[in-house]
Amino acid sequence: MAKETKFFRRQADKAERMALAMSDEEASQSLSNLARAYRSQADALKKSRKEKSKRKKQKGKKARRLEVKKSKKSRPRE
Repeated sequence: MAKETKFFRRQADKAERMALAMSDEEASQSLSNLARAYRSQADALKKSRKEKSKRKKQKGKKARRLEVKKSKKSRPRE
């Protein structure tokens, strides 16, 4: 997924450079909007990846806590 994020950022940079080089105002504005859309998509992918990673970590912590509780219950009392 990191490759996709980099792809969208590169495309945004290209669109922005082309927008600056355009003499036609309407075409320039369209390319600027395209660059903004690419960056927005890259940001959304990055945020989604962070949230997924965070959920995965929390799930792992919860599973470890359950294992500890189970192991404490299964120990014979002295």
